[in-house]
Amino acid sequence: MDPLNDDPRHRSDSMSSSASQSSRSKTLLRQRLSQLLTCIEDMSSDDEASEEVSRTLDEAFQLCGRYIPTDAFRLHMVTWNVATAEPPEDVTALLQLDVQPPTDLYVIGLQEVNATPVRFISDLLVEDSWSHVFMDTLAPRGFVKVTSVRMQGLLLLVFAKQFHLPYIRDIQTTYTRTGIFGYWGNKGGVSVRFSFYGHMVCFLNCHLAAHMNYALQRVDEFEYILETQEFDISDTPSVRDHKVVFCLGDLNFRIADHGLHFLRSSINSGRLNLLWDKDQLLMMRKKEPFLQEFEEGPLNFKPTYKFDRNSDTYDTSTPKTWLRFNGKKRKPAWTDRILWRIKPKTPPSVDDEDEDEKASTSADDEMDEYPLLVTQDKYTSDMSYGVSDHKPVVGTFNLELRKGFDTALVRVSPLGVWSADQDALLNYTVQEDFESSTWDWIGLYKVGFKSASDYETFAWVREVDLPETNEDIQISVDKDEIPLLGGQYVLGYYSTNMQSIIGLSANFQILESKRAIMEGLVPENINGLDK
Repeated sequence: MDPLNDDPRHRSDSMSSSASQSSRSKTLLRQRLSQLLTCIEDMSSDDEASEEVSRTLDEAFQLCGRYIPTDAFRLHMVTWNVATAEPPEDVTALLQLDVQPPTDLYVIGLQEVNATPVRFISDLLVEDSWSHVFMDTLAPRGFVKVTSVRMQGLLLLVFAKQFHLPYIRDIQTTYTRTGIFGYWGNKGGVSVRFSFYGHMVCFLNCHLAAHMNYALQRVDEFEYILETQEFDISDTPSVRDHKVVFCLGDLNFRIADHGLHFLRSSINSGRLNLLWDKDQLLMMRKKEPFLQEFEEGPLNFKPTYKFDRNSDTYDTSTPKTWLRFNGKKRKPAWTDRILWRIKPKTPPSVDDEDEDEKASTSADDEMDEYPLLVTQDKYTSDMSYGVSDHKPVVGTFNLELRKGFDTALVRVSPLGVWSADQDALLNYTVQEDFESSTWDWIGLYKVGFKSASDYETFAWVREVDLPETNEDIQISVDKDEIPLLGGQYVLGYYSTNMQSIIGLSANFQILESKRAIMEGLVPENINGLDK
């Protein structure tokens, strides 16, 4: 039984420190309603009164509803130190594919992916085995890899349902080395940031310094990563500028003071609460202000390190002696964690409090017009996987938000019948202005595609002049570039500057071609064609 099922869900939101903002909004609402009553008394005609009443009530209801999100999305996160192992054949249990409500985003952070020099170089040329297993599992379910970032053994993958792709924009990745004086990159952090329906989110996968006595170094490394990672985005140049930050990884914090026998006895008896006071991360959060900005669910699952491989038994290795230094068994610890941080509100100035009329257009109020609430539904480990000496940790969240936009930047669609027997046409229209490029392209994807680069063919959007807003553009696709076999396909407009697909067509059918029939690739009576 999942012990979290009996606990209230852990919720935080982008308004958690905005009591003064809410109070000011109510004051504004009272002022608007007072103005409404005054206007009604002064109106000279029923029509004029009706119009003013309607306008003022609309404004009042907007003030009332400003803090109420309207859409919810499910986020599934996994962190796993895989200890250089190859992936298991089946990761469906880890991804909880059939959960309800269905997942919208998957974020998977791995540490200690096999990074020998030869292996690392080969992984730069083709996808690594871990990326392959997740892509092969998620693509048939309609998930597309949004992006990934790799630094030696650190790997961060982000997947989204296909229909969300046009609303994930301004994707950027970066990394920070901390291990071996910052040169080799065996420790550090990799991150992905993007705009999700107008909300700036950042995911950070970390692997911090190991061993019991390095708790302070781990804190320093974490703070260094947060302070030094930069993005080429004006409104969110650093990690902590984002509205919400999720940090996951092998943070390597240990359980201090307690002996091995007490640790194992507490774990076996289910008295995990006896260990929380000595968890180094929980202890450090009491001392470090920047850590207090992060939240974490309760540790109601067994410590995830260190296990014998292919078992759920904690380390039983015999002590080793090397150059007269005695080895020892590793104590269990919650090394693998998932934290999150909502960007704190900027306290209102004295002048702002005195000028209620200006408060509704202040920077904070502009952010609050599109709030984001984070609720953690599950925080647990999956004991069924044994390829590593760590167990994977899973966190699931609800992201409740008011969309900043719900229109794709580009509308794209096929024209007429598509088959490899004739050249085909597609149409695209820029619906909102954005920084387009002559390097932008439109890809033809088979439904179930794995990433933006997994196209059947593509066409450049325009070689010279870029299109104007609302200008309809037609592009011809050579028949030799169209798949011979039929199937369900989709067109996607890829923005080079945003590093994302910003326009998707509806799914459409490509017919099997006569050439495919002649070459014996399909039966002769497909699509009603005569024998």
